[in-house]
Amino acid sequence: MFTNVLKENSTTSQTRKMAGPLFQKNCLETIKRRKQRFQTSNLVLKCLEENGFSQTFKDLLSSLPKAKGWLSPHLYKYQGFWLTALHLHGTLSFQHCFQAQDSDILLITSPKSGTIWLKAMVFTLINRMSHPILSQEHPLLTINPHDLVPFLELNYAQEKNPISPNSSLTSPGLYSTHLPYVSLPESVKNTKCKIIYMCRNPRDTFVSLWHYISKLRSQDSKMIPFEEAFDMFCNGLTMAGPFWDHVLSYWEKSLEMPQKVFFLKYEEVKEQPCLHLKCLAEFLERPFSLEEEESGLMNEIIKLCSFENLSNLEVNKSGKTVFGNDNRVFFRKGEVGDWKNHLTTEMVDRLNQITEDKFNGSDASGLQVDSRGKAVIEH
Repeated sequence: MFTNVLKENSTTSQTRKMAGPLFQKNCLETIKRRKQRFQTSNLVLKCLEENGFSQTFKDLLSSLPKAKGWLSPHLYKYQGFWLTALHLHGTLSFQHCFQAQDSDILLITSPKSGTIWLKAMVFTLINRMSHPILSQEHPLLTINPHDLVPFLELNYAQEKNPISPNSSLTSPGLYSTHLPYVSLPESVKNTKCKIIYMCRNPRDTFVSLWHYISKLRSQDSKMIPFEEAFDMFCNGLTMAGPFWDHVLSYWEKSLEMPQKVFFLKYEEVKEQPCLHLKCLAEFLERPFSLEEEESGLMNEIIKLCSFENLSNLEVNKSGKTVFGNDNRVFFRKGEVGDWKNHLTTEMVDRLNQITEDKFNGSDASGLQVDSRGKAVIEH
């Protein structure tokens, strides 16, 4: 029974036998077309250039609060959060063009909060029938999760030939974004589409973000100093920041609309991955059958989507995303508590105080600071 469930997950059919090869072919063709749109430069260069925009958009930029960026020259404050010019350009198009469907699923994180892991898990979860976990043709083995689950604001960031409003590699539509709730299109808010949000403790989030940006900035040899980056992070000056406001907005929505917004904590998922995978499946109305549970299917999904497995796949060691970035920059340690190797006592105290001030206020009833740094929010 174990082998049968893992290989087929249901009754074998000719359609499902063909699903893997057909998906691989169609997926690769779609990714190739996306890469052609970005072939003039990679994402790093686009962020650094901050040009090629219409005069109307430039006029908008000049009217917004501006601050120094981590990767791009500047961050611009829009709807209370900071975005690069490239991300803002895509956000406006995303807000205007995207038409969410009731069946759509949006995966949302603050940058470096387990995004690629969440994408892998949810993609595998909802496609476990058409793409058996033990199949040698499983998409995750040859395609980076960021290419399987597109960032909408980046795909919409093209001045010409933006992505089709409902162009997903999966059915139902599976998408991702780093945008705060306030900046989501109205169609997302007004339909029955599902939102899955994952947060991570601010200490590890900051450390991971600094390493990530440093890898990207190494191309122009202008890495931002650690202490300067820390000060910017504390002041809310990060992509889609302030970090705390981003987390809080989705936490509140998860309490207000639990059938629509599902809130995950990176550290808790690391501790009990099968438990949270099962909860995810139930939230998405794709629960595991008793046979699937007894077969160990959840463990196999966790294994396939693990940091150890994904980071050692050839596509993630040598491949590139549709935006021209090396896939390997998305993988560093994937650990809980690495902040202890980087932050001073004073830095930890400062983050703790900001977190307490943000989450223990009158508008944050039910939120408490986890002083151990294991999770941002305690239920």
